[in-house]
Amino acid sequence: MGFLRLVARIMGRISTFRSYQFVLLLAATFAVIAFYYFGSERNSFSSTTKRIRQTHANTNRNDADLTVDTRISHLPASDERRGNELNAGSDFFRSRKGGSDTGGQRYHVLMMFTKVDRSRSLQEKFRVAMLSMAKHAHFLEGEVLVLHFVSDPASQELGQRMLQEFLQDATFKYEIIFHNVVELTQKLFPIVEAMQKHFSAGSGAYYSDSIFFLSVAMHHIMPESLIRMVQVDLDLKYMTNIRDLFQEFDKFPPGAVIGIAREMQPVYRHTFWQYRKENPKTRVGEPPPDGLPGFNSGVMLLDLSAMRASALYNQLLKPSNVAKLADQYRFRGHLGDQDFFTMIGMEHPELFYSLACGLNRQLCTWWRDHGYGDVFQLYYGCEGPVYIYHGNCNSPIPED
Repeated sequence: MGFLRLVARIMGRISTFRSYQFVLLLAATFAVIAFYYFGSERNSFSSTTKRIRQTHANTNRNDADLTVDTRISHLPASDERRGNELNAGSDFFRSRKGGSDTGGQRYHVLMMFTKVDRSRSLQEKFRVAMLSMAKHAHFLEGEVLVLHFVSDPASQELGQRMLQEFLQDATFKYEIIFHNVVELTQKLFPIVEAMQKHFSAGSGAYYSDSIFFLSVAMHHIMPESLIRMVQVDLDLKYMTNIRDLFQEFDKFPPGAVIGIAREMQPVYRHTFWQYRKENPKTRVGEPPPDGLPGFNSGVMLLDLSAMRASALYNQLLKPSNVAKLADQYRFRGHLGDQDFFTMIGMEHPELFYSLACGLNRQLCTWWRDHGYGDVFQLYYGCEGPVYIYHGNCNSPIPED
């Protein structure tokens, strides 16, 4: 009734207004009516906005709880305890496929998996890598392949879906663990900050670049119960059982802490140009078999136990020693851990076990067309069977 009296009072005064005043008053009247009408509805403007925001939040779960343990099936209780110890104190997602066997050895493989959600190219490389790995992988009864991915939340969400598809026909038991890239970077930065300026593309030590030195300091940030890790790039295609890689650990000579293949381009012939000019008889940067061409980090065998125990290796991580070697070799790189391993390998080759070129058959030919065509084949050649193709610098990988 109050509303009707209001309208009657307004209409009674209409005759005293000019036409334009009448129009303004009429508009105000309709605004009042709209307010009362829509305001009485159950879904008001504010409640609808809230619902839209809730829907948006539910469909973009980049901040999902990473500690949810999603099982495809069950691993033995002993494996459960070891998995909990490995992941204590870090954000992770775990997915498992396994049986009821007890005991068994675990084979740990780690890949960087950041910004994959933004790149169709990385997604395709990951598809090739995982399908070829699953196709050729074979493990003994009770053994478990543990796949570690260092990832951001958006890439993790995508990776979980992709892995369910790629591993659905796997004949082996496996466990998947996603490590939060921010958390690992926080642990790495104090250790590798000083070396970043020597081996990063930028002019300074950027916080986000630390993750590219994960292999250098992994023995410091992973639990001591984890003693061996194979770290691989995403742009690989496996032509053999990945389990065979772990047999290479048994071939390490005394004092070696890392297994790694040589670089198959004249990258370090170029990077060490000033040192080579000052030392014309050096083997540094020269091609195999007698030269020191440097390393490629696409496939690395990290003996974490040996890395922890090696006084020499840990001395070389100290900022003063990194700076000393970088100055001695006039070294300024941009490839992260690969540059660090190459530099210290020039001075201390005994720290490294050389993998056969067929275990990291690099396909990039960029340097052939950029000033080194006359010597390129001396670096690029690789005799013997190929076990793992590496499509570095977006190189096409041969079809089966």
